[in-house]
Amino acid sequence: MTEYGPRPVDRRLPTEEARDLMTLVRELADREIRPTAAEEEDAGHFPRATFTLLSESGLLSLPYDEEFGGGGQPYEVYLQVLEELAAARLTVGLGVSVHTLACHALAGFGSKEQRAERLPDMLGGGLLGAYCLSEPSSGSDAASLTTRATRDGDTWTLEGTKAWTTHGGVADFYTVLARTGGSGAHGITAFLVPGDAEGLSAAAPERKMGMKGSPTAQLHFDAVRVPDSRRIGEEGQGFAIALSALDSGRLGIAACAVGVAQAALDEALAYTAERQQFGRPIADFQGLRFMLADMATQIEAGRALYLTAARLRDAGLPFSKEAAMAKLFCTDTAMRVTTDAVQLLGGYGYTLDFPAERYMREAKVLQIVEGTNQIQRMVIARHLAGPEKR
Repeated sequence: MTEYGPRPVDRRLPTEEARDLMTLVRELADREIRPTAAEEEDAGHFPRATFTLLSESGLLSLPYDEEFGGGGQPYEVYLQVLEELAAARLTVGLGVSVHTLACHALAGFGSKEQRAERLPDMLGGGLLGAYCLSEPSSGSDAASLTTRATRDGDTWTLEGTKAWTTHGGVADFYTVLARTGGSGAHGITAFLVPGDAEGLSAAAPERKMGMKGSPTAQLHFDAVRVPDSRRIGEEGQGFAIALSALDSGRLGIAACAVGVAQAALDEALAYTAERQQFGRPIADFQGLRFMLADMATQIEAGRALYLTAARLRDAGLPFSKEAAMAKLFCTDTAMRVTTDAVQLLGGYGYTLDFPAERYMREAKVLQIVEGTNQIQRMVIARHLAGPEKR
């Protein structure tokens, strides 16, 4: 691996507080995350201690209200923090995004009593969350989920299986979408389930191409009893809550994708400046210089796109189309840029001695999670041309 420090991104941050925050994040990433990222990913080590440190540093609560222990930061700042963390190690950046997604339902739709009782610990008490929507037979068609919650007085009993759960088996709480009514989107309700609930178990983590340090597992709900006080929102409101969370979650994935792409560009720049062929650095050759220019341009375009969507969200304006565009463009960009980084490193790019191959493997999953990029194209097209005629 080359010996270098990643070049700081020139960021237009809205406040001095945000600039200080970004300095803290960079220092923490350089000291606590980046040095061991490759070794721990290769070993499949989940960095729980890192998430505890992030919680203690206030970095698991950034976009939420200060009233309940949040950081009170706008989304445009929070997403740039995610980008920095993902550039250091995607398992960490994506993990923060998933935790934020898991808190969204309670923060946005819970009662004031629920938020006051549970949010402070969820946001800054060292807890880690996960989000349970997908199932073995219900992925892109999320409204067809079959995990069922049956009410008996003030208690609900959950039965079913969730799939592709990031932090499955290691999370302290799960935001779970379950069917409480008839078929379709209107029969779904959201619940907050403790990680140690009786009857809740996790399968062995999936064996993945990348992000080996981040456990992704099926969760089995075998007569898991949950009090009605842990129901979030109204009965039947769960699918609307889920869609609201996914719009914001897609921006988190977009920011993580830009972070991975930036890390790959930094590696390619350092390598091509040092590698000598024909008596000069290979960065002097026009063909390679044009590749680097294209990589940098795509990254800047992706960053601008996700920040535009974030600023719409911060202003309380609709941003669903822009979130889908950002997720689509930024993750496709990450795949292109990381593939080009491997090419620029030549044979070394294909070895485990350099991080370029890891970035390429990690970038692939970002085109799939939080709605595949084919689904993003469907979302965008509906905004442009209206619903499909059936």
